[in-house]
Amino acid sequence: MKLIIDAGNTAVKLAVFDKENLLFDQIVDRGQFISEVKSIFNFYPKITWAIVSAVGFLDKKDIIALSVFCKVHVLTHASKIPFKNSYATPQTLGVDRIALATAAFYINAQANTLVIDAGTCITYDMVNDYGEYLGGAISPGIQMRYKALNDYTDKLPLLERNDPIDIIGNSTQTSIHSGVVKGILLEIEGVIDQYKMRFKDLTVILTGGDAQFLSKRLKNTIFADSKFLLKGLNFLLEYNKR
Repeated sequence: MKLIIDAGNTAVKLAVFDKENLLFDQIVDRGQFISEVKSIFNFYPKITWAIVSAVGFLDKKDIIALSVFCKVHVLTHASKIPFKNSYATPQTLGVDRIALATAAFYINAQANTLVIDAGTCITYDMVNDYGEYLGGAISPGIQMRYKALNDYTDKLPLLERNDPIDIIGNSTQTSIHSGVVKGILLEIEGVIDQYKMRFKDLTVILTGGDAQFLSKRLKNTIFADSKFLLKGLNFLLEYNKR
């Protein structure tokens, strides 16, 4: 069994896999990390390996504490990867994007795959039918856009995510919702259309915290998979254990 740890910008995702079968997953606050890990090992004592993917900050003492329970692989740009990496600056490629590309490589093998991760940021990652990672794009996520409007203006309020009824907002609040949510939907639709013009038989995977919210509102055919990154990390751990 394997423990998968995805330390993002806002929370830590924990998952347990037995081979390729996901047995358990949960999201915890950083302050709960060690106590939750102890509980997981009590419940799954057969865990022998863990992989740590840290986009956000994860204290070294947490990784040291984790190594008491099992062997630990900390994912970095130097980790072994199964796909050909054609990114111009591989040392700067985020570990989350490495995991997403790995999941695309294995789950949709020998096919053109665009992975869209809608989280704190929205990332676009392209793996072609030759198993080559080409790169993609990074843009602000939903909450970041709401927060930016509040942080960088004097009078615009900080709003919670909401589905705008019309693209034409008739108040400040509805105008913000239209600008943020409709703007992101149009961005994603536009990006998908551009990729489809370049890559035939394109498969689009949508994942991340806002995936379910966005998938219901997108016109393009996509596959929503909230566990896609966790699956990629599980594949990477197997690949690096060898």
